[in-house]
Amino acid sequence: MITLADSTGPSVATQMFGSGLIGVREGLEAGIVVMILVAFAVKSDRRDALKWIWLGVAGALALMIGTFLIIQFGTSTMSSLAAELIAGLASLVAVVIVTFMVLWMRKASASISGELKSGLENAMGAGGAAVTGLAFLAVGREGFETALLMVGYAESGDSGPWPLIGLLLGVLVAVGLTFLLYRGAIRIDFNRFFFYTGLFLIIVAAGIASYGVHALQVYGWLPGLHHTAFDITSVYDQSSWYGEVLQGIFNFRPEPSWLQVIVWVGYIVIVGTAFVLRGRTPAPAKTAAPPSDAPSEADDETVASS
Repeated sequence: MITLADSTGPSVATQMFGSGLIGVREGLEAGIVVMILVAFAVKSDRRDALKWIWLGVAGALALMIGTFLIIQFGTSTMSSLAAELIAGLASLVAVVIVTFMVLWMRKASASISGELKSGLENAMGAGGAAVTGLAFLAVGREGFETALLMVGYAESGDSGPWPLIGLLLGVLVAVGLTFLLYRGAIRIDFNRFFFYTGLFLIIVAAGIASYGVHALQVYGWLPGLHHTAFDITSVYDQSSWYGEVLQGIFNFRPEPSWLQVIVWVGYIVIVGTAFVLRGRTPAPAKTAAPPSDAPSEADDETVASS
């Protein structure tokens, strides 16, 4: 992953914790999509379509890992200044895409179950390749978003595989939770869960935006690199546990420029407000609790309304 080459970087535990949180959140969202597809195929007595669904899911997982590795190691042979430019541009592109996806899911989640089932019904009539393509696109969207959210979670050249390992562990936790949900073993208020984790992702994206601004300031494309908004380095230990957590998860710097602060605050206020307002009209969500081997129609809609 591309980040600035600070003298101190996030510890292995912090890198894995931060990427693991994203893995759980995004993995559970993707898992719900898979659960809807699998449940509909089972209830439609089309278990033959399951292998094509899982093939599409595997392809989406490969897309996520491949995108992550490209971002992680793609600039290892570049000069430090060129890496800063790529880091800044990649960060800002990631913020734009993640913002769109978070806001879109907040608005579209109420109808996504019906859309997925309708699409799967059409795809099963068209053949296995169509089913695989539908599953790949539905889950791949979440996987691509997950990979983009990983921008800034590791030191260039020093992070090794730990952020990826943390991400995959988080995805495995999400897989376990999804299976328990499918079997009716646990209950989750999805509306509340995705609301608070959505806010968490907005804060993470704000940190990525701030980091991208700093990288472009270092490169010289943006002004104000030395116009420091505040400097708490005398009382803030960046190598401490809290310093590693704030840097590793939220890209916090103890001496940000004014432009970084303005971008961070502006992003939180604008996107956070839009996120909250877009979620006021959907139908009330219920707690998903599938009582049998396959979730009922009502349970599918409950999952989607989250």
